[in-house]
Amino acid sequence: MVRLMTEKRFPAAFKCYHNFHKINSVSSDSLHFKMVIHVHSDSAFRRYQKEMRHNPGLWPLYRGFFVDVNLFKNNKGIAAESSQEVNYGSRTNAKDGLANEDANLMIKLKFLTYKIRTFLIRNGLPVLFKQGEAAYKAYYLRQMKIWNTSAAKQRELSRMLDDWAVYIRETYGHEQLSSFSYLSEAEPFLEQYAKRSPKTQALIGSAGSLMRDLAIIEGSRGKERDIVPSSPTPMVKEVIRKDEGLIVFFPGIPGCAKSALCKEIMSAPRGLGDDRPVHHLMGDLFEGKYWGMVAEKRGKEPYSVILADKNAPNRGVWRQIEDMCRRTKASAIPVVPDSEGTESNPFSLDALAVFMFRVLHRANHPRNLDKSSPHAGYVLLKFYDLYHGKNRNEFEAELIERFGSLVKMPLLEPNRAPLPECVRSTLQKGLDLYGRLKPTQDTYSEWPEWETQLRETLLQNVEYLNSIQVSFESSVESVLKQLKAVVKGEYTTPNTEQPSFGTIVYAAVNLPVSSFLALLDTLDGQDPKVEGFLKDKDLRSSLTQAHLTLAHKRSHGVTAVANYGPYVNKNVPINMNALLFSEKSAALEAEPGVVDGEKLSSKNEWPHVTLWTAKGVAAKEANVLPRLLAEGKATRVEINPPITITGVLRVFLNFVLVGLASLIFYFNFVSCLC
Repeated sequence: MVRLMTEKRFPAAFKCYHNFHKINSVSSDSLHFKMVIHVHSDSAFRRYQKEMRHNPGLWPLYRGFFVDVNLFKNNKGIAAESSQEVNYGSRTNAKDGLANEDANLMIKLKFLTYKIRTFLIRNGLPVLFKQGEAAYKAYYLRQMKIWNTSAAKQRELSRMLDDWAVYIRETYGHEQLSSFSYLSEAEPFLEQYAKRSPKTQALIGSAGSLMRDLAIIEGSRGKERDIVPSSPTPMVKEVIRKDEGLIVFFPGIPGCAKSALCKEIMSAPRGLGDDRPVHHLMGDLFEGKYWGMVAEKRGKEPYSVILADKNAPNRGVWRQIEDMCRRTKASAIPVVPDSEGTESNPFSLDALAVFMFRVLHRANHPRNLDKSSPHAGYVLLKFYDLYHGKNRNEFEAELIERFGSLVKMPLLEPNRAPLPECVRSTLQKGLDLYGRLKPTQDTYSEWPEWETQLRETLLQNVEYLNSIQVSFESSVESVLKQLKAVVKGEYTTPNTEQPSFGTIVYAAVNLPVSSFLALLDTLDGQDPKVEGFLKDKDLRSSLTQAHLTLAHKRSHGVTAVANYGPYVNKNVPINMNALLFSEKSAALEAEPGVVDGEKLSSKNEWPHVTLWTAKGVAAKEANVLPRLLAEGKATRVEINPPITITGVLRVFLNFVLVGLASLIFYFNFVSCLC
């Protein structure tokens, strides 16, 4: 499997580390490693399945899993031991072509179960939290049926998954656990479940500290070199088959120029570089269910290329496209406007300003979304809000995960001047207004003033808005080049810049939300300024978590974060001294207390707990509240005497929450490297 994937340049990483869990077994004649295999793109699975048809002896391939590698000299004692162990954990034999490469070396590979974590636990989280335990049970039984899991194994897994469902629902209630942090809860649960009996240990495989330690190693080592063939081999191109169809679709916002782009693709010589017919289906010209119409067209011409000229802003649409691809033998390529995004939206305010500017300068739009529309700004805010909840990295990573590729349409000049404050504040006012009036968004009574302000502001900044856009001709050229590369198999997965799995990020004290709601209720009744601020804010719905950051790797360095290691999982009293708020954010001024006789302090210049930010405003903007207070743009309300709220200190990874034992392991490992 490893040789095949490296020789044919599959989009996957093979990274090896010393296996410190076997440290007592290491000698000059026997070395133990842990190989982490991570498949980066869905295209690898399609290519691998073709190879499996020709070579049934290949291992099955999963998104990510671990392999134990034992490299040792072939002497009688170790060889005899290996011959006994290999029957238990290895699927490698002579016919697989790995056993006889070197007379003095033997390799033992043991597959560590990962399907449970990925498919039955992580992928089942939305079903469990949104539809309940019965629906979750139906989900995982259906998944096991697809895998042709034996009845006995289904019973074993069902017992474990039922216990997991009860455990995680009791822990989180109705607040869904993130798919990016699920291992922080799943691994401790699986570790304890595995200890029940040898049978449950065999069912679960490695769990708990092993998984967390590997995550720490992955983060501490920085960017690792993937294993590559010792001699260069030609790139094997995964060409989109000509006996299959293709759907090009657009997760964008009105004004992103998708219709103009589709027209350019239609007029390009030879289209996307092959002879398949290309059809441009413009959503604004069709009544009824657009995606049903696309599916009908796909059924009539299964080998055609469909340019699905309609904004596809959410997972519901993406699932329809995925289902359509499965039913009609097609691939799909998302084309997205390139933008830095914000912490909670894949599109920046700069991009939103350009989209609005374009819409308000066009005429005779089929759906009347142009300069003649009195509600054009509102409509674009509505589309912008559909993407809320994902930053750019998460947005791109999910599209690549689902469809195996991503094409970026250049939009903004990289070296542009900052967005003028008048434009930014106008957009922010609209986002605030949209958030406040969302429950009654069918009435436009409060929007005319803002719509007028938007038009006047954009008109005053025409020169700026024109200057920050990449020329349409170069955008078209770039998109066509990328699309043709995907079709020909020359596509390289773009770097979504997601942080490495397991990198230490920050230390913080997790605090109970209920205590803050009670504190705000008290302040609301005592101070009219607080009452006026809170009257139109539903913090009971929006405040879902609270923490006091002590140190962040980006600002203070990993050593500063690590210094809190001795206090991980300990209770920390936090004094709340004052409430500060402005039009865009609110936070409590906080002071850590004493733990084990030691006074803790935060590395932040202004230690605080963020309680609220306006729509589209990042949580980090609360850091400027003291400056705004000095400028007379924020309000401070003293809490006298201070209120003490106690929380638990945690050290956070990108995806995994770790405890003290794992932190100690991390520094032991770094010490070994030094």
